[in-house]
Amino acid sequence: MIKLLSKYLPEKSVPLVQDIIEKYPAQFKIVKNRKTKHGDFKKTKDHRLIITINNNLNKYQFLLTLIHEIAHLVTYREFGRVKPHGTEWKQNFQHLMLPFLNPDIFPSKLLPFLANYLKNPKASTGSDVNLTYALKQFDEKSGKSFIFELEHGSLFLYNNQTYQKGNKRRTRFECTQIATKKIYLFNQNAEVNLLK
Repeated sequence: MIKLLSKYLPEKSVPLVQDIIEKYPAQFKIVKNRKTKHGDFKKTKDHRLIITINNNLNKYQFLLTLIHEIAHLVTYREFGRVKPHGTEWKQNFQHLMLPFLNPDIFPSKLLPFLANYLKNPKASTGSDVNLTYALKQFDEKSGKSFIFELEHGSLFLYNNQTYQKGNKRRTRFECTQIATKKIYLFNQNAEVNLLK
């Protein structure tokens, strides 16, 4: 199993990941990019435990997502059904991630963002703007921009529709779809194509 995963992981993380997956076996699948999630954990009707991870993540995002999903597996094995991102999961995730918070595995400039996120991890790393932005610096260049980087009033393309960036609500931006004049809320980390 580690052979499948190792090409997606930071090299120095592989032995630690191997120890974890030997202790908590599951079926691992690398899948095509899903827009709504980086990974997931599920128990099938025939009692198989399956973790899927998107194939387009950079190695640091992949490792973080993998440990996030393994924390769901560990929590399920220890407690059965509990809140998906409740106290039990948070503690398991923090415990599992701790050995990886190391400059041999994650670049030093990522470590403060990871440490801050792990104080109270959320369901999605995307909810932490600073961590998401820091992780994106290691992606292949896509030519896209984050919504939060755009000027107020900028026009951008998202899912083949043109929008105009509007005001910020607490954590999201109101953006008007040009064709329908409907207002949609965009996560500030949404990646879009700026129109010139």
